[in-house]
Amino acid sequence: MQFRLKTSKATADRLKDLQNATGLTPNILARIAVALSLKEPQPVSPIVKDVSGLEFNRNTLTGSYDFVFKALISQREKRELSDEDYFPVLFNAHLERGCKLLENEYNYAGNSQKLITNLLDKIPGGSD
Repeated sequence: MQFRLKTSKATADRLKDLQNATGLTPNILARIAVALSLKEPQPVSPIVKDVSGLEFNRNTLTGSYDFVFKALISQREKRELSDEDYFPVLFNAHLERGCKLLENEYNYAGNSQKLITNLLDKIPGGSD
């Protein structure tokens, strides 16, 4: 069982830029990014070739919600996942895609307050 994940350099750069812009830590941004990726209808490519970016501990990324992330990714994949398939393979694939989506959301919003408001609007009943 693997408990460490390494991002691509591009994703590391996106997380650092988003951290500077929002004040949110990379692990929080990563959780948001994975959630955004899970909303996408297209499947993710589980192959991440560049692993020269940030290194995360599984517990830092998912914490006490690890089983929730695994269940969400399993549901998205429509199959039961082994721990090896879930982390780091599919979690990292969603993180990579989700960071691009989060960067686009930030660029569209223009500032961190609007970003959070826009993200809450994506949750059913989120800004009510």
